[in-house]
Amino acid sequence: MLQPKNSTVLKTLFRGLLLLALCGMAGAGWAAQVAGTIVQLSGPLLAKKADGVVRILSMRSEVESGDTLVTEKNTYAMVKFIDNSEITLKPATTFKVENFSYDAGKPDADNASFNLVKGGLRSVTGLLGKRNKEKFAMKTPSATIGIRGTTFIADIVEPSAEAVAARMAYNLASTAALDPTAAPVQPLMLAQLTLPSPTAARAPGLYVQVLDGLIHVTNPSGTANFSAGQFGFTPSFRTPPIILPANPGIPFTPPPAFSQSTGPSSSTGPGKSNTVDCEVR
Repeated sequence: MLQPKNSTVLKTLFRGLLLLALCGMAGAGWAAQVAGTIVQLSGPLLAKKADGVVRILSMRSEVESGDTLVTEKNTYAMVKFIDNSEITLKPATTFKVENFSYDAGKPDADNASFNLVKGGLRSVTGLLGKRNKEKFAMKTPSATIGIRGTTFIADIVEPSAEAVAARMAYNLASTAALDPTAAPVQPLMLAQLTLPSPTAARAPGLYVQVLDGLIHVTNPSGTANFSAGQFGFTPSFRTPPIILPANPGIPFTPPPAFSQSTGPSSSTGPGKSNTVDCEVR
């Protein structure tokens, strides 16, 4: 009399274990692809995941497609991607790996889409960029950068707090002038309508420097090509990129110890860190 009951329990248990195994396989399939590895690091580095989890990265930590990397004010960090390309982030940078896909045997599936939200970086082309240049795109607030087998530096200068306040005050004053029912504009607000000092080091916008190869910088207002030794500037999406006659002073000076790579050098895959990354939820 007990055998049928035990048989039913065993069947139910087996089905449960099978379901858990299938869920685990599906979860593994849904995991983001490993895009690269941290091979050089001089300070704190955070990775924000799509699900809101924040990881503190260390040497040899993995970087996944979809990660947003954030460097602190004194941090330089180099990511070596699985196609042997390298991107070095300067301090106070926010950089998102929007989509990175590379398989040596599947060139049609190549995809390298990045977003430099703020700060600056140096990019060195890898195997993906050499065989599928058109599959590389780096977005910035002012324009999108494409490559032609390249080493380049990109640096974003943000507007000063005074410039932002002046622009907001100007917009408010313009709105009030067009609206007869609006309250009078206060003299203090009008006094704030001043432009940044012309002696400022660099105007806000995107700056590029090409060390090797060729890049093209594109936005809705136009496109410009920059070759080795040239410098470019794009203040916003409303202004086309231009070539600068001289070096505007793009800063990129990692500490001496940073140039001594201690990370993996093989393109067969990223190394796995022996340390456990800290997750913040």
